[in-house]
Amino acid sequence: SPPLRLATRSHVWENHCDHRYLIDRPPSRVPPPPVEADAPAWAAAQDAVHGDTTNVEVTVTGTGRTPVVLRALHIRVTRRAAPLPWSSFAMDNGCGGALTPASFRIDLDQPRPVARPEAGNDQGEPIEPVTLPQRVTADEPVVLLLRAATEDCDCSWYAELEWTSGDRSGTVRIDDAGTPFRTSSTEGRPEYGYAYDQGGWRRTGG
Repeated sequence: SPPLRLATRSHVWENHCDHRYLIDRPPSRVPPPPVEADAPAWAAAQDAVHGDTTNVEVTVTGTGRTPVVLRALHIRVTRRAAPLPWSSFAMDNGCGGALTPASFRIDLDQPRPVARPEAGNDQGEPIEPVTLPQRVTADEPVVLLLRAATEDCDCSWYAELEWTSGDRSGTVRIDDAGTPFRTSSTEGRPEYGYAYDQGGWRRTGG
Protein backbone atom coordinates (compact mmCIF):
# COMPACT_ATOMS: atom_id res chain seq x y z
CA SER A 1 0.00 0.00 0.00
CA PRO A 2 1.18 3.60 -0.55
CA PRO A 3 3.19 5.09 2.34
CA LEU A 4 0.70 7.90 2.79
CA ARG A 5 -2.83 8.49 4.05
CA LEU A 6 -5.49 10.80 2.61
CA ALA A 7 -8.27 12.49 4.56
CA THR A 8 -10.73 14.02 2.09
CA ARG A 9 -13.60 16.50 2.60
CA SER A 10 -15.71 17.32 -0.45
CA HIS A 11 -18.33 19.61 1.14
CA VAL A 12 -16.07 22.59 1.80
CA TRP A 13 -17.94 25.90 1.55
CA GLU A 14 -16.46 29.30 0.74
CA ASN A 15 -15.96 31.12 4.06
CA HIS A 16 -17.79 28.17 5.69
CA CYS A 17 -21.17 29.48 4.51
CA ASP A 18 -21.26 30.09 0.74
CA HIS A 19 -22.14 27.14 -1.48
CA ARG A 20 -24.83 25.99 -3.91
CA TYR A 21 -26.47 22.63 -4.47
CA LEU A 22 -28.67 21.50 -7.35
CA ILE A 23 -31.68 19.50 -6.14
CA ASP A 24 -34.43 17.82 -8.16
CA ARG A 25 -37.23 18.71 -5.73
CA PRO A 26 -39.66 21.60 -5.27
CA PRO A 27 -38.61 24.11 -2.60
CA SER A 28 -41.42 22.96 -0.31
CA ARG A 29 -39.72 19.56 -0.03
CA VAL A 30 -36.22 20.87 0.68
CA PRO A 31 -35.36 21.32 4.38
CA PRO A 32 -33.56 24.42 5.70
CA PRO A 33 -29.85 24.64 4.87
CA PRO A 34 -27.50 22.91 7.31
CA VAL A 35 -24.29 24.16 8.84
CA GLU A 36 -21.20 23.17 6.87
CA ALA A 37 -20.33 20.29 9.20
CA ASP A 38 -23.71 18.65 8.51
CA ALA A 39 -23.60 19.24 4.74
CA PRO A 40 -22.54 15.69 3.68
CA ALA A 41 -25.56 14.04 5.33
CA TRP A 42 -27.93 16.84 4.27
CA ALA A 43 -26.79 16.71 0.64
CA ALA A 44 -26.98 12.91 0.54
CA ALA A 45 -30.56 12.97 1.86
CA GLN A 46 -31.58 15.40 -0.93
CA ASP A 47 -29.61 13.59 -3.68
CA ALA A 48 -27.97 16.99 -4.17
CA VAL A 49 -25.16 17.80 -6.63
CA HIS A 50 -22.57 20.54 -6.17
CA GLY A 51 -23.59 23.65 -8.10
CA ASP A 52 -20.93 25.50 -10.13
CA THR A 53 -18.04 24.60 -7.79
CA THR A 54 -16.79 21.66 -5.76
CA ASN A 55 -14.16 22.45 -3.14
CA VAL A 56 -12.20 19.40 -2.01
CA GLU A 57 -9.82 19.55 0.94
CA VAL A 58 -7.24 16.77 1.05
CA THR A 59 -4.91 16.28 4.02
CA VAL A 60 -1.94 14.10 3.02
CA THR A 61 0.10 12.42 5.77
CA GLY A 62 3.04 10.05 5.52
CA THR A 63 2.68 6.69 7.25
CA GLY A 64 6.29 5.41 7.31
CA ARG A 65 9.71 6.54 8.42
CA THR A 66 10.78 7.68 4.96
CA PRO A 67 9.43 11.06 3.77
CA VAL A 68 7.03 11.05 0.83
CA VAL A 69 7.34 13.58 -1.98
CA LEU A 70 4.11 14.63 -3.70
CA ARG A 71 5.19 15.07 -7.31
CA ALA A 72 2.17 16.08 -9.39
CA LEU A 73 -1.60 16.34 -9.43
CA HIS A 74 -3.68 15.19 -12.43
CA ILE A 75 -7.38 15.72 -13.09
CA ARG A 76 -9.45 13.04 -14.81
CA VAL A 77 -12.95 13.81 -16.14
CA THR A 78 -14.93 10.58 -16.48
CA ARG A 79 -18.19 12.02 -17.81
CA ARG A 80 -19.51 15.20 -19.40
CA ALA A 81 -23.20 15.95 -19.96
CA ALA A 82 -25.50 18.94 -20.26
CA PRO A 83 -25.98 20.82 -16.96
CA LEU A 84 -28.69 19.39 -14.75
CA PRO A 85 -32.13 21.03 -15.24
CA TRP A 86 -32.67 21.24 -11.47
CA SER A 87 -33.19 24.17 -9.12
CA SER A 88 -30.24 25.78 -7.33
CA PHE A 89 -30.33 26.24 -3.55
CA ALA A 90 -27.94 28.66 -1.81
CA MET A 91 -26.59 27.73 1.60
CA ASP A 92 -26.26 31.39 2.60
CA ASN A 93 -28.10 34.67 2.32
CA GLY A 94 -24.93 36.67 1.88
CA CYS A 95 -21.75 36.09 3.84
CA GLY A 96 -18.23 37.34 3.69
CA GLY A 97 -14.85 36.37 4.94
CA ALA A 98 -11.39 37.83 5.24
CA LEU A 99 -9.59 34.59 4.39
CA THR A 100 -9.20 33.04 0.96
CA PRO A 101 -6.98 29.94 1.22
CA ALA A 102 -4.38 29.10 -1.39
CA SER A 103 -5.72 26.41 -3.70
CA PHE A 104 -5.46 24.52 -6.96
CA ARG A 105 -7.93 25.99 -9.45
CA ILE A 106 -9.51 23.49 -11.88
CA ASP A 107 -11.54 24.53 -14.92
CA LEU A 108 -13.68 21.50 -15.72
CA ASP A 109 -14.82 23.08 -18.99
CA GLN A 110 -11.36 22.67 -20.53
CA PRO A 111 -10.80 19.59 -22.73
CA ARG A 112 -7.96 18.53 -20.42
CA PRO A 113 -8.40 20.23 -17.04
CA VAL A 114 -5.22 21.13 -15.17
CA ALA A 115 -4.81 21.84 -11.45
CA ARG A 116 -3.23 25.31 -11.39
CA PRO A 117 -1.77 26.70 -8.13
CA GLU A 118 -3.49 29.89 -7.03
CA ALA A 119 -2.47 32.32 -4.28
CA GLY A 120 -4.77 33.13 -1.38
CA ASN A 121 -5.40 36.21 0.72
CA ASP A 122 -5.70 36.85 4.46
CA GLN A 123 -7.14 40.29 5.23
CA GLY A 124 -5.15 41.88 2.43
CA GLU A 125 -2.00 39.86 3.01
CA PRO A 126 -1.17 37.47 0.14
CA ILE A 127 -0.83 33.75 0.85
CA GLU A 128 1.72 32.00 -1.31
CA PRO A 129 0.26 29.29 -3.58
CA VAL A 130 0.91 25.66 -2.71
CA THR A 131 3.06 24.18 -5.46
CA LEU A 132 4.28 20.66 -6.11
CA PRO A 133 6.55 18.90 -5.33
CA GLN A 134 5.83 18.90 -1.58
CA ARG A 135 7.37 16.76 1.15
CA VAL A 136 5.17 15.06 3.76
CA THR A 137 5.91 12.90 6.79
CA ALA A 138 3.91 11.43 9.64
CA ASP A 139 4.55 14.63 11.61
CA GLU A 140 4.34 17.12 8.74
CA PRO A 141 1.17 16.70 6.67
CA VAL A 142 0.24 18.86 3.69
CA VAL A 143 -3.26 20.21 3.02
CA LEU A 144 -4.32 20.56 -0.63
CA LEU A 145 -7.46 22.51 -1.55
CA LEU A 146 -8.91 21.71 -4.99
CA ARG A 147 -11.44 24.18 -6.41
CA ALA A 148 -13.15 22.64 -9.44
CA ALA A 149 -15.62 24.82 -11.33
CA THR A 150 -17.83 24.62 -14.42
CA GLU A 151 -20.11 26.93 -16.35
CA ASP A 152 -21.04 24.51 -19.14
CA CYS A 153 -21.41 20.92 -17.97
CA ASP A 154 -22.51 18.27 -15.54
CA CYS A 155 -19.08 16.78 -14.94
CA SER A 156 -17.89 13.73 -13.01
CA TRP A 157 -14.21 13.84 -12.12
CA TYR A 158 -11.45 12.70 -9.78
CA ALA A 159 -7.79 13.54 -9.16
CA GLU A 160 -4.61 11.46 -9.15
CA LEU A 161 -1.70 12.35 -6.89
CA GLU A 162 1.78 11.18 -7.94
CA TRP A 163 4.20 10.34 -5.14
CA THR A 164 7.72 8.99 -4.57
CA SER A 165 9.31 7.66 -1.38
CA GLY A 166 12.84 6.30 -1.48
CA ASP A 167 12.92 3.86 -4.40
CA ARG A 168 9.13 3.54 -4.47
CA SER A 169 6.68 5.55 -6.56
CA GLY A 170 3.04 5.46 -7.55
CA THR A 171 -0.26 7.33 -7.68
CA VAL A 172 -3.23 7.55 -5.33
CA ARG A 173 -6.73 8.46 -6.40
CA ILE A 174 -8.60 11.35 -4.77
CA ASP A 175 -12.34 10.82 -5.09
CA ASP A 176 -15.63 10.87 -3.18
CA ALA A 177 -15.46 7.67 -1.10
CA GLY A 178 -14.77 5.51 -4.15
CA THR A 179 -16.86 7.40 -6.72
CA PRO A 180 -16.01 10.48 -8.81
CA PHE A 181 -16.91 13.95 -7.59
CA ARG A 182 -19.79 15.58 -9.45
CA THR A 183 -20.15 19.26 -10.31
CA SER A 184 -22.87 20.83 -12.48
CA SER A 185 -23.40 24.36 -13.74
CA THR A 186 -26.35 26.34 -12.36
CA GLU A 187 -26.49 28.69 -15.35
CA GLY A 188 -30.11 29.63 -16.14
CA ARG A 189 -31.55 27.46 -13.38
CA PRO A 190 -34.12 28.69 -10.82
CA GLU A 191 -32.26 30.00 -7.76
CA TYR A 192 -33.52 29.88 -4.19
CA GLY A 193 -32.34 31.32 -0.89
CA TYR A 194 -33.69 30.49 2.53
CA ALA A 195 -35.76 33.20 4.27
CA TYR A 196 -35.34 32.48 7.97
CA ASP A 197 -37.87 35.14 8.96
CA GLN A 198 -40.48 33.39 6.83
CA GLY A 199 -39.36 29.81 7.45
CA GLY A 200 -39.04 28.77 3.81
CA TRP A 201 -37.19 28.99 0.50
CA ARG A 202 -37.82 32.04 -1.69
CA ARG A 203 -36.85 32.45 -5.32
CA THR A 204 -33.99 34.89 -5.81
CA GLY A 205 -33.18 34.52 -9.50
CA GLY A 206 -32.95 32.31 -12.56
